[in-house]
Order: sequence, then structure tokens, then C-alpha cells
Amino acid sequence: MIKINKNLFKTSHTVDMTQGNPYTLMIGFAMPVLLSQVFQQLYNTADAFIVGKYLGTNALAAVTSSGTLIFLMVSFFIGTAMGASVVISRYFGAGDNERVSRAIHTVMAFGIVSGILLTLVGVIFTPTFLVWMNTDKAVLPEAIEYFRYYFLGSLALVMYNICRSVMNALGDSQRPLYYLIFSSLLNILLDWIFVSRFGWGVWSAATATVISQAASVVLCMVHLLKKGEIFTVELKKIRFHKDMLIEILRYGLPAGIQNSVIAIANVIVQSQINIFGRYAMAAYGTHAKIEGFAFLPITSFTMASTTFISQNLGAKQYERAKQGARFSIIAAVGLAELIGVICYIFAPTLIGLFDKTPEVIKFGVGQAHTVALFYCLLAYSHSIAAVCRGAGKAFVPMSIMLSVWCVIRVIYIAVIISLTDDIRYIYMAYPITWSISSVIYFIYYHFSDWVHGFDSHEQPPRSKERPAIVRAILNLFGRKENERKA
Repeated sequence: MIKINKNLFKTSHTVDMTQGNPYTLMIGFAMPVLLSQVFQQLYNTADAFIVGKYLGTNALAAVTSSGTLIFLMVSFFIGTAMGASVVISRYFGAGDNERVSRAIHTVMAFGIVSGILLTLVGVIFTPTFLVWMNTDKAVLPEAIEYFRYYFLGSLALVMYNICRSVMNALGDSQRPLYYLIFSSLLNILLDWIFVSRFGWGVWSAATATVISQAASVVLCMVHLLKKGEIFTVELKKIRFHKDMLIEILRYGLPAGIQNSVIAIANVIVQSQINIFGRYAMAAYGTHAKIEGFAFLPITSFTMASTTFISQNLGAKQYERAKQGARFSIIAAVGLAELIGVICYIFAPTLIGLFDKTPEVIKFGVGQAHTVALFYCLLAYSHSIAAVCRGAGKAFVPMSIMLSVWCVIRVIYIAVIISLTDDIRYIYMAYPITWSISSVIYFIYYHFSDWVHGFDSHEQPPRSKERPAIVRAILNLFGRKENERKA
């Protein structure tokens, strides 16, 4: 049973990560994030589990196929919120409280506008998006129903991620966890009542999610509206500060674009999976739910890494930032591979939790056995991307993800579909592109001066002559060679 320290609700609970043992600080930050991500996954997983149990395979396919489209729709805004987290962490580490406040009020205004826009686009264009994705006609009506109700809660979805980014940037990863635990349990309860007890359709599962997300936003805002804190939000001050908006977009826009292009590539993969019918759709979506849990250690340590690095580089503690980066990479990669092995071994059981149809289990196990053992590469790529974002080098992961996880992945899918109708080769698009990006990230991390990402006028130290391929990759991502004679 999780025990919540009530005193945490009586303090600002910001954490200065520029002092103290870096390993203890990062683990202390990452563990609440890990638990919060577990409960975040329970949102759609609860929908899938309860819908699959009570409404059948078609309804399950409608709900589980939602992941890629939802990620496509919200990823840009969530990525931009990550930029705000970098800006807030940087100024918090530097002790500039006035800029911290202006950044918070700017990102709040951005979240409100984004949530309203996302609601309009999602509700109006849902049928068009689903048709583009080759959604099975037997599944289409329920899929449209689920998506439209889900996107009615877009404002709550965006604002929760904004509030969480603000709190995480200040070193507080515990409070978002408590709020998310409450809203996740509420979501499960409402799912069960609406679908099992009332017998309502898939729209009610989406409605349960919307209500739960709104509850989490209310809890976040109650905390952020407290007077006299560094993070205090004053409603009359919520507006766009031009300088802060430019800075937030500078670091967040690349992350938003990165998330969007990855989502587009995944939608293309999903559309090819949909050609294989409803069983393949249900299996692919179910595997995505399971993979979402496998991804949690990566997310927890990458978020800790970004906050830790931003705060320490803001305080110009370069070696400490490097120390934290190394630790987060090792932790994320090790945990991800351990979970990958577990997913590989227990794939039939895990898929069967959602749908015991033999065809669904066969497709799901095939995908798990193709990708699970390569989770270490996925973790490595995301870990270095988090380091880059924390150092103000958001353009680097955007460029790598755009070229590898989008362009190369889509080209591979187009070619392989013309050569074979074996779905396993579509699954292989993921480990192949994870491998390529990991090689590029390895070169950039070890041979670039990423710790001076915020110091635009500071020349990096003199280094030894590097191989031509290394210089080419560094120059490609905007890191010019500055090796001059003394």
C-alpha cells in the first residue's frame, strides 16, 4: 500500500538538484515519475482491458488503435511543454525567480490555447484521420465514437502535462504522482461502472478518461495557486510574455516536432498493420499498451536527466551534469532491457490478459518476440535525447528522430510492403531504426561539447582531431568544429 506523507501538501516541495548526492537526487526524482507513469498507462490500459472484456474484439480494436492517433494529436503540445520545463529548470538552477514566474505564466497561456485548438481539430477531423489510417470498417463506427469523446477532454489532457512539467522542472515529481494516482483509480472505477454496470458503449470509456484527467488538473491547479511560492500561478498574470515564449519555443518546438514526426511515422505503421484486419489491429494496439509499461523506466530516468542537467547547467556545474547524464543512461538502459526480457518470455500471457482470441495472441506474440530484446537501444536513444534537451540542444534529437525514426522508418515500410506480406517485417522497422539512431547518438554524446548548450558565446575546449565521420555528424547537427591553434 502506498503511504502518502501529508506534510508534502503543506510545503512548496521544490528540489534544488545542484546540491547533494546526484544519484540519490535522480533516483528520488525518477521513482515518483516511474510510479506516475505506471498510473498514466492505467488510463488507456483500463479502457482496453474493461472494453475488451465486456464489449468484445471490435470494441477492443477501436480503443487500442487509439494510441498512435492520440499521440500524434497531443505530442506536439506535450513536446513544447518539455521546452518550458527546460527553461524553468535552467532559471531555477540559476536562482532567477522572476524569470521562473514569467515562464510559468507563459506556458499556462500556451496550454489553454493549445487545449482549445486540439479539442476543435480532434472532434472535427476524427473520421478523416481514421479513414486515412485504413481502419477496418467493422471497427470504424466505435473508433470514431471513442476518439471524439476522448478529444472533448483535450484541454484537461494538455493542462495536466503543462502542470506536471512545471512541477517537475522545480524538482517536484512526487506531487504529480499523488494527483495521478487519484485520477487513475477514479478512471478505473468509472470505466467499470459505465461499461460493466451501466452497459454503455466505448464512448463511456473515453468519458471516464476525460473526467479523470479533469480531476487531476483541478488538483494541480489547487497546488499551483498557493500564494507566496516560487511557482505561484496568478490567474490575472496568465498571458504570453514574448521573451519567455520565444525561449520556450526555442527549446520546446524541436521536441514538439520530434514527437509529431515520430507519431506520424507510427500512424503510417499503424495504417499498414490495419490492412491485416481487426485481429492484427487489436494485437498491435494491445502490444502498444504492454510496451508502454516497458517504456516507463526510460521515461522516468530521462525526465530526471533533463531536469537534473538543466538545473546544473543553469548553475554552470558542468562535471556534475555529466555525472548525472551517465547515471541516467545506465539506469534506463539496464532497466529497459530487463523488462524487455520479461516481455519476451511472458508475451502470450500478457497479450492474453486483454484478448484471449488465438489470432490476436499470435499477432501480439510475434511482435513482442521481434522487438522486446531491443528495448535497450530504444532506452539509449531516448536517454541521449533527454541529455540534449536538458542541455538546450533540442535541435539534435529532433533532427535524428526526423531522419531516422520518421524518414528511414517510412521508407523501410514502403519497400518491405512491396516485397512481402509477412507482418513480422513491418515489426522489424522498430529495432532497425532504434539501432541506427543509437549509433548516431553515441557519436554525438561522446564527441560533442553538449555541456555548453546554454553558453552560446563560450568556445568549447580544444580537442584532438576527430575522424571525418564524427566531424560530419557533429556539423550536421549544428556543432561546428572550433579547434583552433593556441
